[in-house]
Amino acid sequence: MADADSTTTDTAPRKSSWRYIGPGIVVAATGVGAGDLVATLVAGSSFGYTLLWAAIIGCVVKIALAEAAGRWHLATERTLFDGWASLGRWASWFFGIYVIIWGFVYGAAAMSSSGLPLQALFPGADIDLKWWAIATGVVGLVFVWFNKYAVFEKVMTVLVGVMFVVTVYLAIRVTPNLGDAFAGLLPVVPDEKDSVLNTLGLIGGVGGTITLAAYGYWVNAKGWTNSGWMKVMRLDNRVAYITTGVFVIAMLFVGAELLHSSQVALAKGDQGLLQLTGILEEEYGGATAKLFLVGFFATSFTSLIGVWHGVSLMFADYMARMNKSAGRATGAEIASGTREKSGAFRAYLLWLTFPPMVLLFWDQPFRLIIIYGVLGAAFMPFLALTLIWLLNSARMPAEWRNRRFGLSNAMLMIAGLLFLVLAVKYVVDVDWAEFF
Repeated sequence: MADADSTTTDTAPRKSSWRYIGPGIVVAATGVGAGDLVATLVAGSSFGYTLLWAAIIGCVVKIALAEAAGRWHLATERTLFDGWASLGRWASWFFGIYVIIWGFVYGAAAMSSSGLPLQALFPGADIDLKWWAIATGVVGLVFVWFNKYAVFEKVMTVLVGVMFVVTVYLAIRVTPNLGDAFAGLLPVVPDEKDSVLNTLGLIGGVGGTITLAAYGYWVNAKGWTNSGWMKVMRLDNRVAYITTGVFVIAMLFVGAELLHSSQVALAKGDQGLLQLTGILEEEYGGATAKLFLVGFFATSFTSLIGVWHGVSLMFADYMARMNKSAGRATGAEIASGTREKSGAFRAYLLWLTFPPMVLLFWDQPFRLIIIYGVLGAAFMPFLALTLIWLLNSARMPAEWRNRRFGLSNAMLMIAGLLFLVLAVKYVVDVDWAEFF
């Protein structure tokens, strides 16, 4: 059965309504992880409000990508992977290799990111980080394993509320200079080395990668399986990236006001957020610092369980579509909840949780990280360019097909080129001599 809290596809609403919102909250929570917050903080600390416009454009680009994925699911009543499979075996091979390698490395990163704030919140427990990380992974596994989409969405909504309260409170607490913030809406690139690529990186890094592809699956899981839900999906998607924009802008304010003026260089990765915790404690006291750690945990854990659910759902669809006897993959199959209880869904859940624990006890192997990075860099151009292909083809019903010179095509082309540049930069920057 579809989500009990949603109207079934037979009685799909004729107009959008706020009461149907759900998958957008899930994609926003999953897409904004600790890494996104650090990147935005670093941008604020390095350039003040100068790149505020880039963060906003990043949200707009992701709106276009998620809308395209959701529109495919609703207009065709087929899943995104079914669309990819129709493009040829190369797309299936790319996704299969990507999702296995990506999941192995991401699992360790997600668990570590979720364990870090817990270790900082409970220093008296004297528990090593890897055990906190393992605990969060196992909790995420059990939660997703035993709950369907309806419960998953409710928990994500609560955690998004925590994230929202914490980030907005911090943005207000640092007393942002609104005049400088408005000036940051003008598209100006800092006059520094690699500033163009750094700006593109900020645009590309706002709010999710593979979770954008998962959005269509969450739309179906909500019970929206045909074009009657199109207006609802579009409102839901805008809410997702307005929410994402609030998170990102709030953290850029914190970086600009708290770090830029004092020229504090923030460490890369999750350690940068722990460093910020110490600065907040010095400036505003222990209560504010602990509140930030709670928000840090909510940000990391929503990304963990979001990937545990969404990418497992995609993998289950991938395996069903690769099984020729299963027939065409449809949104109704996702809405029924059968994919969430399938062997493939649970196998990928286990893959995300247990094998990556090896990396928590062992220095991460260099070659694996490089392959993961290259495949990750290649996924967003793959998503943008295949969506252009699918949404302009006869596979898409004419009513919902992209217009040749329409806004959707323009935004998808911009996204594809943006991520292609970032992918090339990543590949060029890799020390291949060390790899071989």
